Amino acid sequence: MVHALAAAPARMIHLPGASDDLRELAQRGVPHKYRKGRLLIEEGDQAYTMYIVLSGRLRAFSAHPVNGREITYGTYGPGDYVGEMSLDGGPRSASVETLEDTVCAAVTRTTLEAFIAERPAFAFELLAKVIGSARRATLTARQLALNDAYGNLKAWLEAESVLRADGSRWVENRPTHRELAARIGRSREMVSRLLKDLETGGYVNPQGRSWRLGKALPERW
Repeated sequence: MVHALAAAPARMIHLPGASDDLRELAQRGVPHKYRKGRLLIEEGDQAYTMYIVLSGRLRAFSAHPVNGREITYGTYGPGDYVGEMSLDGGPRSASVETLEDTVCAAVTRTTLEAFIAERPAFAFELLAKVIGSARRATLTARQLALNDAYGNLKAWLEAESVLRADGSRWVENRPTHRELAARIGRSREMVSRLLKDLETGGYVNPQGRSWRLGKALPERW
């Protein structure tokens, strides 16, 4: 069930790393709560709303209509937004679901157009986001086409890892094997086997909800 929230004053919206324009736009949207596992956007639907994540996490993906096999395009947290590519009037290009309880500000096309008229510089920020999404989709497609299963897993681990102050690299909020399989376009069984081998070799060390990359991943496996 979706619950509309009372609009909060702008000072109550905290989006670390977001621009002032995005915070203001989020303030003009309508905040909603979504339970974990909620399908927020369905691929192919016609809609004119984008969603700014205020808290929680989302996953953008596509699923095969027959065998149900999925590919994940990306995950999004506070300060990110999804659904902007449908504001041209076309159908949704991907589905989006919540990975945990999430709050989003829903912004209609009408609200966005009025905001851009007031702050035209935001149009460039929005354009950069769309271009970035297209580039990531192209990279994902190229990796799936050219890499083997280990190559896809290695590319994902390296792209998602964050360098900490002590020089160690970590993947925060590690997904389940099923979720990771969907993100790299491989079977859960294959992902589980590869991760087990990498853990045995000391390359990947699970710690709580994160992975610590113990040493540089080999080029091939």
